[in-house]
Amino acid sequence: MWDDTRSLNALALLFVLAAAAMLLYGALAWAVRQPVFAIRHVIVDGALKRVSAAHVSAVVREELRGTFFTLRLADARASLQRVPWVKNVALRRRWPDALEVTLAEHEPLARWNDNALVDTDGEAFSADYDGELPLLAGPEGTAPLVTDHYRDFGKALARRSLSIAELRLSPRGAWQIRTWGSARLTIELGRSAPDERLMRLVSYYSKTLGALARAGTPVEYVDLRYRNGFAARVPGFTEKTPRKGS
Repeated sequence: MWDDTRSLNALALLFVLAAAAMLLYGALAWAVRQPVFAIRHVIVDGALKRVSAAHVSAVVREELRGTFFTLRLADARASLQRVPWVKNVALRRRWPDALEVTLAEHEPLARWNDNALVDTDGEAFSADYDGELPLLAGPEGTAPLVTDHYRDFGKALARRSLSIAELRLSPRGAWQIRTWGSARLTIELGRSAPDERLMRLVSYYSKTLGALARAGTPVEYVDLRYRNGFAARVPGFTEKTPRKGS
């Protein structure tokens, strides 16, 4: 091989090309890190109600690492996902020196387990909210399930002008509802076929609980965990013990 001039020339050319490529790569790697390519503008877009565009811009600038070419979008996105009320984040570089941030916010539906909120998609999140919301509660990871049942149960109860103030799912899978109002109604649905049990109450409401309410005797608690009926409890009602015959 060492006597083959053509082979030696080809090998030398290969080394020259490799060295040139390494030099070019190094030059490009150095160039793209220069301040001339720094991100100078953060453009925040989206229908924002609770998230401050200034706050988002500050978070991006604080977490920003790199230039237009070297910025790690995944890290910037992860930082923004931790901002309260931020649901989704989309990032896009805009030549020559801008980063476009498009945000979608959570839309609050209810409180979740007393220490969080749940949005209209059934996603639990942490944020401060001073307004009045219903309470949904359940084991960890059940927010989407409880949200779906909240909507279904709410539609059924709306037929009797009732709305849900609290909906709870126990660790054993039992459902309980409390309605809004000065005299809140607690409804025990249990674990088996809760939708059917609630529809039973809705169907007979006018002739039972509704009739009692119109007569001035509101009911505070209903237990639907019966095969063919339900039990109701009236505030202040005490069952009289029959007298024994002498």
